[in-house]
Amino acid sequence: MTEQELHDYLQTHYSTENVSCEHKAFSRLRHAVSGKAGDDVISYVSALANMEGGQLIFGVEDGTLNVLGIADCHDFTPENLPHRLIGNCVNLNSEGLRVEVFITQDSGKRVWVLHVPKHQPRKPVFAHRKGWQRSGDSLIELRPEREAVILAEAVSANEDWSIQVVEDATLDDLSAEAITAARNHFKKKNATLAAEVDRWSDEVFLNKAKLTIQGKITRAALVLLGKPESDHFLTPAVVTLSWIVKDRDGLEEDYEHFSAPLILAVDKLFARIRNLKYRYMADSTLFPEEVNKYDTWVIREALHNCIAHQDYQLGARVVVVEFPDRLVFSNKGGFIPGDVERVISLDAPEPYYRNRFLAQAMVSLNMIDTVGSGIKKMYVTQRRRFFPMPDYRIEPDGVMVTIYGRIVDERFSKLLAADPELLLHDVILLDKVQKGYQLSDDEIKTLRDKKLIEGRKPNLFVSAKVASATGQKAAYTKQKALDQQYYLDMILKLIEQHGEVGRADIDELLWKMLPDFLDDKQRKIKINNLLSELSVRQGKIRNIGTRGQPKWVLIGS
Repeated sequence: MTEQELHDYLQTHYSTENVSCEHKAFSRLRHAVSGKAGDDVISYVSALANMEGGQLIFGVEDGTLNVLGIADCHDFTPENLPHRLIGNCVNLNSEGLRVEVFITQDSGKRVWVLHVPKHQPRKPVFAHRKGWQRSGDSLIELRPEREAVILAEAVSANEDWSIQVVEDATLDDLSAEAITAARNHFKKKNATLAAEVDRWSDEVFLNKAKLTIQGKITRAALVLLGKPESDHFLTPAVVTLSWIVKDRDGLEEDYEHFSAPLILAVDKLFARIRNLKYRYMADSTLFPEEVNKYDTWVIREALHNCIAHQDYQLGARVVVVEFPDRLVFSNKGGFIPGDVERVISLDAPEPYYRNRFLAQAMVSLNMIDTVGSGIKKMYVTQRRRFFPMPDYRIEPDGVMVTIYGRIVDERFSKLLAADPELLLHDVILLDKVQKGYQLSDDEIKTLRDKKLIEGRKPNLFVSAKVASATGQKAAYTKQKALDQQYYLDMILKLIEQHGEVGRADIDELLWKMLPDFLDDKQRKIKINNLLSELSVRQGKIRNIGTRGQPKWVLIGS
């Protein structure tokens, strides 16, 4: 069609900007697809998807629909653009996401109409770690009331698999050993009820622990407490944990599978993980000498989260793969909150869970924290150990979490050790830098403004100067009072042992004890200040030699 015919066609079908339609010039797609939050393609796609779906028209004048054309596509094509958008928009539905292409015969101008489907049930669509929505023809951040509507649709569309009662199952189908373990977990969570819990019958306890409903066995109860031979009640669900050991090349070395009851299986799997000691770099006084490769709580939280959020209807196992330097936990089922960093920033329980009844039971048994607080605590724990942050790889059909058991970049770890007040958001961004992950322009600017990174995009790295300077300052501040008295006592002890000592003797004693970040000149000044403290201020020693050749003795000797 001609340019005028295309203009008339667009006027007929997409004449008005509203909650389901947006006109954009977006002539240069390279900068427009993933650019500034709230003003790029992925932000508009998120907004359209979070309403009822709609169209985003590229290459037209805003409001008039005059055909401008797309001048610069670079590596974007109608075929690969949907894949690019899915990679940048969390929870974006691929079904129905397509580009309709128009090319005018007379002027050769191209206009793309991007058709955006409605969000999937229970999953708001996020871009730049935020949800967006339309308000009339405006784009705004996703409001709580709109998100509540999306989640309400999910509740009606998706029943809680774990709460379903298994009519033919009885207490005899539950493991007595697992029930005892559950009681112990429950008492740790509810210490004030410990004596009372011991008096409860199994029926009362299971009701109180939210594993049964009025004495009836639920799927959640069979997952956590069911005997291995009772798994037929849950078919086609697979209630199994798999532990697999792989070498650095990804070749399998060992494996073992653990069936229900999962409350016992987690301990068996945990015992197989080779949680050896990890030695920190020897030249840094900011680090302990050695720690376990993995924090016990982090391992259990990651594993328990897999159990709580597994989509059991998919018939898959929860898998833990142990590599020499990391653990990888995976479960099937999309990540309902949508974005991990959003969960951390909100630091609050999510309003919807895949297995709400199972999750509530695991909370009551002290197996998991509520979603949000548990994930954030994993990040905080790794930060306190100066280790890399957990890696969440979120796919449409599953979640994979990597926990690192070694330091990746010494500069990153030194910065964590030296600056405990660093914002967690900045730590997460720096962690991406050390791993070579891509950052947005806004994220790079945030780190550059704080002088935490160096290099040019895409070759960014944690600033060695900042890490070093911060480490020096923190180490000196932390050790100043302790070291000051220690050095003074060492000088007094040396003089007491030898009667009189020269400056060379004192230098030999203290030189290697002083912090590594001090150069030779600073070390000399430091020792001068120590001698001045003992002689002038405290009056404990005096020089009986010359200024050029001092001989220090104790006063009164």
